[in-house]
Amino acid sequence: MKKIFIASLAVTLMLASCKNDKIVETEQELAVTEPEIVEPVMKYGFDLNEYEVFKDTVHSGDTFDDLIKDHLVEGQSSFHTANTLNEIYDLRRIQAGKPFKILKRKDSIHTPEAFIYEPSKLDYIVVKLTDSLAAYRDKHPISFKRKTASGIIESSLSQAMADEGLGQSAIAKLSDVYQWSIDFFKLQKGDRFKMIYQERYINDSIYAGIEAIEVAVFETDDTPFYAFDYVTDSIKGTSDFYDENGKTLRSFFLKAPVNYSRISSRFTKRRFHPVQKRWKAHKGTDYAAAYGTPIVATANGVVTKSGYTGGNGNYVKIKHNGTYSTQYLHMTKRKVKVGQHVKQGQVIGTVGSTGLATGPHVCYRFWVNGVQVDPYRQNLPSADPLPQDQMEVYMDFIAPLKEEIDLLPFKEAKADPIL
Repeated sequence: MKKIFIASLAVTLMLASCKNDKIVETEQELAVTEPEIVEPVMKYGFDLNEYEVFKDTVHSGDTFDDLIKDHLVEGQSSFHTANTLNEIYDLRRIQAGKPFKILKRKDSIHTPEAFIYEPSKLDYIVVKLTDSLAAYRDKHPISFKRKTASGIIESSLSQAMADEGLGQSAIAKLSDVYQWSIDFFKLQKGDRFKMIYQERYINDSIYAGIEAIEVAVFETDDTPFYAFDYVTDSIKGTSDFYDENGKTLRSFFLKAPVNYSRISSRFTKRRFHPVQKRWKAHKGTDYAAAYGTPIVATANGVVTKSGYTGGNGNYVKIKHNGTYSTQYLHMTKRKVKVGQHVKQGQVIGTVGSTGLATGPHVCYRFWVNGVQVDPYRQNLPSADPLPQDQMEVYMDFIAPLKEEIDLLPFKEAKADPIL
């Protein structure tokens, strides 16, 4: 009886073992045969996983036919494709160095499905190469990331911002914010800044510059200058920068007619003229800048002169009101005409060295009641203040931003090495 029981137990264990082996085997088979989930890669309105993607750039001298003819199959015409594209984008504007792609089906003959050209990082143009040709243009999705930065001037503002990983767009934005209230030509070592800003990204990955500065503090000569971006008219979408007391940062005049340049010669009653080789008054301020640098109107006004003389070269003169006038000399090109109304910051010409000039610069001249004066010695008027009926709302708006920026520490100067 005991032998029978032992034999039965052995058979039971064997069966159980075989059953477990089958379960393991089945689980393994299921794991192998389970379909792989592939996340779609959506770009240009297509799932790129479904296509072979041919990538290239336009080379110098390429025509549209050169770009596409070797990829088409029987029944597809480069001529008809070019005509379709030309309906929304001038083919003559296709530039060398710009990227393009051709999406091909994963069939036996790799049929082209679409031609995609990208004139900029943000914009793209699609020509569908299906039976019914169609072309359209669109933009990549943009996202924003909120960031903070803090820097200190050791040699220059551009270097201080570069040290913080900030590019030219950040320099331009910060310069625009403070161009009416801070003289960037007089920054000193130890001046510092901090800001909270929004960065712009294309497709969540490609950096596309700074979208906006929410709040900034620039400390120069131990004096902090706050700047809060505030929407004054939500319907029109207009905004401006104001300080912690609601005072506008915008002055009636810009500090300079060229963006972030340097002063090569100041207003003086006695200067040795580099061309005429004699001592004479220099009733202007020279800003050295590269050829072609945009020159802007420092305030709203009407162009009273736009012409050329042997001394001034190409020049423009603007009357701003009954008190103030300005003049801009030695341009390569003039971009405004007599009688034209111009706005503050509008490009009126480009830097050159026409007339009596030894190198590229703009000579900026300033009149008060018909007398030429040094603009840096004038107590110039400010722009319109924040409307009083918005002041309470403004103070509530900036309160959390001010607390946040105050808690962000300034960057400290590097300690001098111990010798």
